[in-house]
Amino acid sequence: MRILLVNKYFYRKGGAETYFFALAEGLRALGHEIAFFSMQHPNNEPSYWSKYFVSEKDYVGDISAFKKVQEASTLIYSFEARRKFEALLEEFKPDVIHMNNVHRQLTLSILDASYLKKHHVPVVYTAHDYILLCPAYTMVNGRGEVCDACLDRRFMHATKNVCVKGSRAKSLLASAEAEFLKYHHSYDKIDAIIAPSEFMKSKLDEGGYAGRTIAMQNFLTDSQMAMGARVANTHKFDDAQAGERPYVLFFGRLSKEKGILTLVRAFLKAIGLAAPYDSAGSDGAVCRAAESSEAVNDKTILPSNWDLHIVGDGPERLEIERLVAEAGPEAVSRIQLLGYKSGEDLQREVGNAKFSVLSSEWRENMPYSGLESLAAQTPIIGARIGGIPELVEEGKTGFTFESGNVSDLTDALIRASHAGENDYQIMQQTCVKYVNERCKQSQYVRQLEDSYRRIARGK
Repeated sequence: MRILLVNKYFYRKGGAETYFFALAEGLRALGHEIAFFSMQHPNNEPSYWSKYFVSEKDYVGDISAFKKVQEASTLIYSFEARRKFEALLEEFKPDVIHMNNVHRQLTLSILDASYLKKHHVPVVYTAHDYILLCPAYTMVNGRGEVCDACLDRRFMHATKNVCVKGSRAKSLLASAEAEFLKYHHSYDKIDAIIAPSEFMKSKLDEGGYAGRTIAMQNFLTDSQMAMGARVANTHKFDDAQAGERPYVLFFGRLSKEKGILTLVRAFLKAIGLAAPYDSAGSDGAVCRAAESSEAVNDKTILPSNWDLHIVGDGPERLEIERLVAEAGPEAVSRIQLLGYKSGEDLQREVGNAKFSVLSSEWRENMPYSGLESLAAQTPIIGARIGGIPELVEEGKTGFTFESGNVSDLTDALIRASHAGENDYQIMQQTCVKYVNERCKQSQYVRQLEDSYRRIARGK
């Protein structure tokens, strides 16, 4: 088959791009011919098909006000993208088109290409976020609350609730985009929508896409699986610090929706310290006075040699540093902010962790960080939100807690730290079983191949 893969970024920017390039690798391994449509960018991978890529769009960078207005005019509909997509279609003549992240930089204008109308090429879309349901992508409103308002397909809720980056203007633009796509019937031109979690499938079905959704959990490449196994076998507690000072690990963007501040407060509470009061003030969001060390027994606090490692960067880094510094010297010694890591350095950190933490406070879909943790035989302490509970089964692949609840996360940290060695080894074995049964690249790609053929027959 000739398969055209579409994604707005053609470099490894995040989870969607990890999936995009791995999908190409897996499909090629089965003998399919692959072409790409994307956006020009200095970091792009080389590709023959780059001659058709659209010009770079920057809606948030350091550019002039005039340039922003000029580029924002193409946010909803791009005649350039439609024209270049048409030219690519004429040359490649695909049997299937598989779209990933396309909004804003590419737009769904590409689905108006006359070639598609003439040849009835099937279109598949993988939903990496909630943009089909929510102008803000996240189903979190401007007050930071998980939100279902736009499931009624009246997208001006996003403007009313100032859901996009705290800006009414940006919220209005996002609402207008969603309303335009609805009335232009852009999504009606998509034949099948892949949801990487059962949770996302249920939300898409609720939002009006029932009958076109397919739940297919994200996968790991063969190289990722092999690296995870190698890290687990060679690095698990192989250095003195990892063995003598076990740690729980957060790795990802340091942002509020990732729950990093809740995690820091919960860890401080778990080691018997109080997180400094801040303006958040909500119940469970701030740890007040902790019990004195004399009044706390070994089973109600973390062991004194357990630490928290934080890998990544983002807008909440300064707030994390403030919380840790104001909690005192013990907090400073036990909470390590390690900055951005990738490749072998990151894998070593994951492999040596006792547990990783998925503390999200938005309906995270199917995070690759969770899959990578399980592949490295590192169980997860995970929030009960979005697709995370599909990765984390209480006492089997880790421990769970109520998203955003400091006290419940504190309890989960303590439960994890007091797991017996035999129980922990069983959890590691369950992590391996989960990955081998549900995360293999070849299994995913063959299922996708079957879906392509079935959709093409229906088309």
